[in-house]
Amino acid sequence: MKKYGVDAIRNIGLFGHQGSGKTSLAEAMLFVSGGIDRQGRTDDGTATTDFDPEEIRRKISINIGLAPLEWHDCKINVLDVPGYLDFQGEVRSALRVVDAAVLVTPAQSDLEVGFEIAWEQASLLNRPRAVFINRMDRENADFFRVVERLRALYGNAIAPVQIPIGQAESFTGIVDLIHMKGYTGVGRDFTEVPIPDDLQEVVQKYREMLVESAAEGDDSLIEKYFEEGTLSDEEVIHGLHEGIDAAKVVPVLCGSATRNMGAAALLNLIVEAFPNPTEAHPAHGQTPDGKEATRKASESEPFSALVFKTLADPFVGQLTYFRVFSGSVKSDSRIWNASSGSEERVGQLYIVKGKTQEAASEIGTGDIGAVAKLTHTRTGDTLCDPAKPIILDPIQFPKPIYEIAIVPKTKVDEDKLGPALQRVAGEDPSFSFRRDPETGQTVMSGMGETHLNIVVEKLKKFGANVEIVPLRVPYRETIQSKAEGQGKHKKQTGGRGQYGDCHIRLEPLPRGGGFEFVDAIVGGAIPRQYIPAVEKGVVEAMSTGILSGHPVVDVRCTCYDGSYHDVDSSEAAFKMAGILAFNSVAMKASPVILEPVMNVSVVVPEEMMGDVMSDLSGKRGRIAGTESLGHGRVRIRALVPQGEMLRYAIDLRSISRGRGTFEVEPSHYEEVPPHIAQQIIAEYQKSREEH
Repeated sequence: MKKYGVDAIRNIGLFGHQGSGKTSLAEAMLFVSGGIDRQGRTDDGTATTDFDPEEIRRKISINIGLAPLEWHDCKINVLDVPGYLDFQGEVRSALRVVDAAVLVTPAQSDLEVGFEIAWEQASLLNRPRAVFINRMDRENADFFRVVERLRALYGNAIAPVQIPIGQAESFTGIVDLIHMKGYTGVGRDFTEVPIPDDLQEVVQKYREMLVESAAEGDDSLIEKYFEEGTLSDEEVIHGLHEGIDAAKVVPVLCGSATRNMGAAALLNLIVEAFPNPTEAHPAHGQTPDGKEATRKASESEPFSALVFKTLADPFVGQLTYFRVFSGSVKSDSRIWNASSGSEERVGQLYIVKGKTQEAASEIGTGDIGAVAKLTHTRTGDTLCDPAKPIILDPIQFPKPIYEIAIVPKTKVDEDKLGPALQRVAGEDPSFSFRRDPETGQTVMSGMGETHLNIVVEKLKKFGANVEIVPLRVPYRETIQSKAEGQGKHKKQTGGRGQYGDCHIRLEPLPRGGGFEFVDAIVGGAIPRQYIPAVEKGVVEAMSTGILSGHPVVDVRCTCYDGSYHDVDSSEAAFKMAGILAFNSVAMKASPVILEPVMNVSVVVPEEMMGDVMSDLSGKRGRIAGTESLGHGRVRIRALVPQGEMLRYAIDLRSISRGRGTFEVEPSHYEEVPPHIAQQIIAEYQKSREEH
């Protein structure tokens, strides 16, 4: 593929709900442009942008797929973006580096949550948008109903530039409202046809809507429109271009991706009316010392690029995808990673199409490329000219909302697990992992069950076979009353024996009081050098719990009496006495189990508020309050036990049909209800018997 100037480049992302046909549309665009010889299919596992084995097996996109193509002397970088809700990180990555978003929705259904989320994120970034209404050839297709729904949600910015000739089984082509011509046919084999008589009235109505929208894109056109009541085709295209660039006009197209109807018309509009990189705002960032900085989309500016995707392959190594915002980068050069503060050596550069890589000598301003085997670079990093460093504004990745625990299957897997987790985390910032100090488990966090199941498969690629185990809740134990008693360790084995004897008193402290040890020995009943050993023994016994093996907290222990032997006493003996004393006395002090309670904040559409509150109450939650956020959304605050929240990401997605979001943070500990406590104790005893 030849090198194109920045004015002839378009960076477009395909967004929408899973199953809306984005990958099929990318395939149709590649085929109609001559980029591929045969149009692949998602169901057959032959689509260009879905090449990962997991994508083929699951028949969903899980990574951003690149599909660069050439059309009418322009290079169009098409990004096929996953629509499955577990991969919101990919949506945010793609939106950060494209100059416009094409939102795909089927003609059969209401707008789905993946579409709405992508629209919302594109709106936050002020990205130009277009809508492609897909599957016009399928049963129950209704272009006009979808347009009405779009206008109801998003206002008069919605501007159809086409209307279909027929719908469902009678769909044969489109009427181009810009040039007022009818077309039928598939792919590049268009035939111009007269506009059908039965569509004349509808065509006039939608043409007037389009001209009005185009006029609003440019102030000078508004005057002419008011004076003459119409605009020329060239003026409509100019007004559309200006309106799309300012995100004030959203053109709507239609077609059938699998039959390759409408892809060519979409490519025409992208070339004619979508912004090139020079028409976007200059890239914004900061210098390493914190001063604001910008980079214009120009070859004369210093090199700057943002890494929006890394793919770690155990055979090829790491492949880094980047968008150049200014300047250019050449193969076999050295660049600066401003995010990590390290130099990177660039080997061979590539133009990537699906799983194939075409060698390139240079990637210029506005273009998208890839490079293999960078050492210090992760997704979200800025690459730049070492003489003029800049850290571009980062990609705002969503916070992980779902957790699972894993264990390595063998010692070899255990050795490889740490490096494998690091590689996956560097690839995907919406994934994280940690070692939970309370439970000792390795915990992985992500955007949902499917996301983390795919991470488990990735770990296998890097030689770390793991299995998913139940996530442990960090319960604690405490006491509710005062008690006292003795711990005596006496052992004679021939020769020197072991002797330690202590009397302790346990009493509860307020919640959060921790642990206090009081030395109340008088008259040398226990020699001073052995008192710390008693405390060590008590602390060790507290770490293994009274009822369920969980740490004991909020206790004061007073050692007030004891005895010793001149020969047989030792630190080890008194430590053992401390353990025995605590285990004996704690059972008499009304022990209870405590559970962590979380502050939960849930944001959902108002009509779902009742269902969400009912579900939280069913999880032993206490509603703390609600507030309206406007735009039909409400925030619910509640206190919910952590043990009830382990699968809340899945539950909320089901209740809210994917439209709800939530955040959780620790609040406090409180006593577990008796029936729950009995279950925890029974599970603990069972696990001890098994081991």
